[in-house]
Amino acid sequence: MKNLVKILPLVAVLGITSCKKDQKADQLIVEDQTAAAAAAPTQEDLVKEAQAKPLTTVALSESDFEFGKIKKGEHVEHVYEVTNTGTNPLIISQVKPGCGCTVPDYTKDPILPGQKGQITLKFDSSNFDGLVNKQAEVYANVEKAPIVLTFSADIQR
Repeated sequence: MKNLVKILPLVAVLGITSCKKDQKADQLIVEDQTAAAAAAPTQEDLVKEAQAKPLTTVALSESDFEFGKIKKGEHVEHVYEVTNTGTNPLIISQVKPGCGCTVPDYTKDPILPGQKGQITLKFDSSNFDGLVNKQAEVYANVEKAPIVLTFSADIQR
């Protein structure tokens, strides 16, 4: 444990900087990677950011979807409809999929009270066989963030 405490600051420093070779001279140039590290917010940061705006309420057309049987390698997508049922504009700040096989798209503009927006999850089945369950977290200005959307598929060869 003591060794781990000694190593962590060193690992943090190495993770913040990187080196590359300058092609004009045989010297190393150190680049600051602090901005890149700051670009990866934690779940807690995402929730705080979303809830910093006036809260509202939302209704989903569904929170779970079944694609059923699909062929391996097929690209499928599903649109989840969101309705702002509150009195403040609904602002979806980010949709974070559980893995790289799922790509989200969502309504970026504020969704006014009574209006509808969309969250689309696009799934690439290339690396899977059999029954698969996936999810995406939706960060928005609602009390119970993140909202979790799920889908499943039975991938056939």
